[in-house]
Amino acid sequence: MSHRNTKYLDNKRIVYRRNPITDVPTISFDWGNFYEEGTYECYELFRSKAKITTYKSLKWHVLVLWYLNPQLNKEEFEDIIYFITDKENGFVTFFTPEKVIREIITHVMLHDLEEPPKNKLRKIIFKDNSGLLISEKMSIVGKLIGKIKKADHSDIYETMLYLHDGNERITIKKIANILDVSTRTIYRNMNDKLNKEKELLNEL
Repeated sequence: MSHRNTKYLDNKRIVYRRNPITDVPTISFDWGNFYEEGTYECYELFRSKAKITTYKSLKWHVLVLWYLNPQLNKEEFEDIIYFITDKENGFVTFFTPEKVIREIITHVMLHDLEEPPKNKLRKIIFKDNSGLLISEKMSIVGKLIGKIKKADHSDIYETMLYLHDGNERITIKKIANILDVSTRTIYRNMNDKLNKEKELLNEL
């Protein structure tokens, strides 16, 4: 299967996306919210077309699923994880040995559900039914984030995600144009992690 079978998760009413619950947006629009200082409370698993490509990423996804679904008992949670780790269901790009799956499940279930999993900072959160084209979203990103004129790591990452969602090849120049900064600014703020993420998204 080339696409993700999220219908399985939906049928079981598994939560894999959640908007901020305590952070208050700086400005609210018909299409979504803008957080000037950013928020770590937005979880959007399987939002982009990118699949899980490493054990580290898989573990994080499993942890978020555990955190967002406290109603699941051990057996129900295990069923979900075995489904996610089955390559045929379109979530991962690799075969996951039984031993690794068991180790991940055991480790994750020891995590305190009161402690949110580490997450990336987000500034713009579009509603699922915003009806906006990718080009319109890019324009909004440029107007709201680009006006800051500094392009930090979270700004660059967010822009890369929207370029990828629009089937655009991610380049330094495109990121700079959207954020209305120089390419030098982007290069200066592109750390190794962001460069690897850019390469990964462009390969998909």
